[in-house]
Amino acid sequence: MSKALFFHAGCPICISAEQQVAAALDPARYDVEVVHLGEQKSRIAEAEGFGVQSVPALVIDGQPFHINFGASLADLK
Repeated sequence: MSKALFFHAGCPICISAEQQVAAALDPARYDVEVVHLGEQKSRIAEAEGFGVQSVPALVIDGQPFHINFGASLADLK
């Protein structure tokens, strides 16, 4: 099973992406973890390590995919 991380900040764009994109992943293929960076600021460095520059973003097997634009990681620090 592949690991997927969905990073977001709780903004309306992020919540919409979580409901539509993260929820659409096949749970038989992907173990999806949703990370709210507004509440878990200690994980911002982890997101940056994957190359995430803004949220919402989906990281699958270490590869970041930026979805729309809700907030930059710099704004969350």
